[in-house]
Amino acid sequence: MTKSILDFQDEFGRITTWPSDRRRTHQLAILHHLKGLFETGVAYDQGQVEQILADHSTLEDPSILLNELLDGDYLVTADGVYWRADGRPGARG
Repeated sequence: MTKSILDFQDEFGRITTWPSDRRRTHQLAILHHLKGLFETGVAYDQGQVEQILADHSTLEDPSILLNELLDGDYLVTADGVYWRADGRPGARG
């Protein structure tokens, strides 16, 4: 991603604010960054996903990040399990 997310992070690298829709390229850069917190081919339950996002943000409601990750096809969910969209758990390539 070419846009920096530094303006949206604190000194610990946690996301502190969600950019406005006018700054969609920054939103995409943040989502790309957050996707990297999840391993390809690994299944996560909702609690694990929420904890990872809470650990890497200071947003009052980090569920916005989960919703954006799902809406943007960075993460996928089915039957209470989440995984990176680029690597379904148990899939063989």
